[in-house]
This record gives sequence, C-alpha cells and structure tokens, in this order.
Amino acid sequence: MLRLENVFKLFNAGTTNEKIALSGINLKLDPGDFVTVIGSNGAGKSTLMNIISGGLNPDQGEVYIDGKPIGNVAEHKRSRWIGRVFQDPMAGTSPRMTIEENLALAWRRGKTRGLRLGVNPGRRNFFREQLSRLRLGLEDRLGAKVGLLSGGERQALSLLMATFTRPQILLLDEHTAALDPARADLIIRLTDELVRDMQLTTLMVTHNMEQAIRLGNRLIMMDKGKIILDIPPERKASITVEQLLGEFEQVSGHKLSDDRIVLS
Repeated sequence: MLRLENVFKLFNAGTTNEKIALSGINLKLDPGDFVTVIGSNGAGKSTLMNIISGGLNPDQGEVYIDGKPIGNVAEHKRSRWIGRVFQDPMAGTSPRMTIEENLALAWRRGKTRGLRLGVNPGRRNFFREQLSRLRLGLEDRLGAKVGLLSGGERQALSLLMATFTRPQILLLDEHTAALDPARADLIIRLTDELVRDMQLTTLMVTHNMEQAIRLGNRLIMMDKGKIILDIPPERKASITVEQLLGEFEQVSGHKLSDDRIVLS
C-alpha cells in the first residue's frame, strides 16, 4: 500500500549547516500494516512524514501508494489518499467553524466540490453516529465552535476527520505529544480502535517507547536519517523497552540520548 524506494533528503546543501535528513530510505507497508516509528530528535522522522504527505519533495527516490508513483502529485491532491494527524491539536481543525462544518469539510476531502449544502439531515445523523464513537459527548455539540474544545477533544476530532473517508494511508505525527497523560491515553485508545475497525494502513511517529511497542504490528527505529531497526510482528509482541534500547545501542554504536524517549 505504501512504498519508499531509496529516498534521500538533504537540507542546506553546500553550507556549514548541511544536514542529511534521510539517507537511502527503503520502506514497505502492506495493506493493514500499523507501523510505529521511534527515534531521537533529528533522526528524520518528521522529514519522512513530510516526504510521504507531499510537504517536502525528495532529492532522490520515489514514493508509491498502491503501486502508483506520487512524487509529482501536489500535497493537497494527496489528501484523497492520505489522512494525517499532527502533534499540535490546533493544526487539524478550523477553530472558527463548528464541529459539523469541520466534519463536512473532511467528508468532502479529495472529492469534487459543488454548490450543494455541506450539511443535510442525513449527513448530520451520520456525523452524530461517528462522533459517538469517541464517547466524548461531541455528538450533542455539533453547532459548537471547535475553538471552544479542549486540546484532547480537538485531537480526537482531528483523528476522526483524518479517518472519515478511510484513507489508503494514515499518518500520525506524534499526535499525543502535546497532551496530558490522561488525554494522551484516550487518543491512543481511540487510535487503536479506529485503525483496527477500519483496517487502515498506518504509520505512527511517537516519542513514547511503550506506545511504540504496544501499538501496531511492526516497529522501526531511525537514527541519523536511516532505518536501523525493523522489528517484525513475531518479535514485537514480546520485546521490552530495555531490549529495544540495547538493540539500538548495538546497531547504532551509541546510546539513545533523547531523554523524552528514554524516560517515557
């Protein structure tokens, strides 16, 4: 469903600030794979997500979705295949619009737009049904401005909007990092439920090693722009944080220095 072939990305080429963000990335996700990604700051995780979504173009290599190259497809056009939830709860919704207006926009993502009403009685009932899955009472607040919601509520709404049209690829970019532990646990539970129920092919970047191990069927670790570990399902089911740290040190030749990851 998703394939990256020999992807390179260099920033500030030819300057003293030159940085290799991605170096020969090869990655394949089969339909229904849920792959978690972990690595320290500067490992290339966010660049990887931006290359897939179209926010950045690779200097070399190609990205394929369902076997089709999308390197020349603009970011906004990729939204017909890709759903994404960002770290910032404010990034995935429009605060001045109501809940149902945001949902109506998400429903039309990637479709031809016309002069028809964005919300009608039938669609409103569908929105209520979908919102009830979140168990936050938002189905009774369709007319509320999204800017009045808490960070956790907005992130839950963003997650629902990103999965609305059953995208071929779901990208989750540290989507619990800005939340308190209780809200983060809620979003992780919802993520697990939605991905399982819809059998979405998912790539999730996280700074939390426990999350990376607990969720999904594969785990990859990145370091200095490369994928240095790819833990398959049979090993992921039993690996511990300590074992993962040990393998990282053995393969990379240095200890993981990012306290956000180690202490999580």
